[in-house]
Amino acid sequence: MKTHEHSTPPTAQKSFAALRQPAFRAYFLVSALSMMADNIEHVISYWMMFEKFHSPALAGFAVVSHWLPFLLFSVYSGALADRFDPRRIIQLGLLCFIAASAGWGYLFITDTLEMWHAMVLLVLHGFAGVLWGPAGQLLIHDIVGPAQLQSAVRLSATARMLGQLMGPAIGGGLMLAFGPPHGILVNALIYLPFMFWLWKAPFHRKHDDTPKPVARGLADIVPTMRLVAGNRTIVAMTLLAGGASLFVGNAYQAQMPGFAHDLGASHADFTYSMLLAADAAGALIAGFVLESRGLLQARPRTAFILAMLWCCTIGSFAASSSYALAIVLLFCSGFLQLSFASMAQTLVQMEAPVNIRGRVIGLYNMSSLGMRAFAGVTVGLLGSLIGIHWSLALSALMLLATIGALSAFTLRRR
Repeated sequence: MKTHEHSTPPTAQKSFAALRQPAFRAYFLVSALSMMADNIEHVISYWMMFEKFHSPALAGFAVVSHWLPFLLFSVYSGALADRFDPRRIIQLGLLCFIAASAGWGYLFITDTLEMWHAMVLLVLHGFAGVLWGPAGQLLIHDIVGPAQLQSAVRLSATARMLGQLMGPAIGGGLMLAFGPPHGILVNALIYLPFMFWLWKAPFHRKHDDTPKPVARGLADIVPTMRLVAGNRTIVAMTLLAGGASLFVGNAYQAQMPGFAHDLGASHADFTYSMLLAADAAGALIAGFVLESRGLLQARPRTAFILAMLWCCTIGSFAASSSYALAIVLLFCSGFLQLSFASMAQTLVQMEAPVNIRGRVIGLYNMSSLGMRAFAGVTVGLLGSLIGIHWSLALSALMLLATIGALSAFTLRRR
């Protein structure tokens, strides 16, 4: 079976192609606000949990509860988006976000927060992200169509990075201005522009007589895998995203205090913050630079090369003993990660059968986001045995070998 590299038009793309459509411009702005609110909630709720419980176990549960729903329910969420209006699925996710923020604020103001309350709110927040994910990707496909899909996917990823960069700063400002309990209540209001825009969003699913399979929850995962098993591009891009999340993911961020200490940052000051923000800044710059020139069109070979380069930068960061070089390498890793991840997601969307596109996107999200729940094992647990530098370098090396095998599987001709 040949690869499907021909599915992406080879012609050069205009700069910021998707943003030329008014509907996508509006989607970009309101979704970026909601992504920022998502990160603000993390900043404030984690601080509130620390102040109340001082529980490392609860902090660990926060990570698992964020990613595990993606692993278990992404395909089901995609199946719902196949059968129903994705705008309404996104709104349901936004209601969950709002309820979580409001719940934190109420329980802290009334001083009635207990650990089980925190666990319920963390799970609710995780499910909110699962509902938004596949439905959001289906919606941008409906808005821009196949020709500008890569631009829309890349700009959506850029908006997510923008939210990650602005969220901590805005969250800190809200805590200073209003205090954590009232600040997180204010944060609930930031989701409302997206919620209201979706009621009257000008684009909707075109009429399609193709029958949609009934959503069956966890039972959808295996049938969806079987339906796409013959498409090398979908299989390879899904495995590429899953491998990147499993072996490396963002687990090294949790180990950043250790890296910062070894690089000479003895206090939680600006030098430490720079390490935390460097890869997000690289991803943000990647989105704007690549879109401004219409560069790096979606092809499996290009995605594999970019992912291999990402492995090299992560491995080099693990081995670096220079603070300045570490910042440069993290910036480059963020640039490369957004480039190959958005490309892989574009290829999956373009190759997915129309009647099960949501399920296929859900399968991709299950792999790319759900597998992050286990990245702490490869980087964190292994790091406790052989050191964080060796564990991250070894994880990057194992991922590099995996990508090489996937590349050979996908790109070979009959």
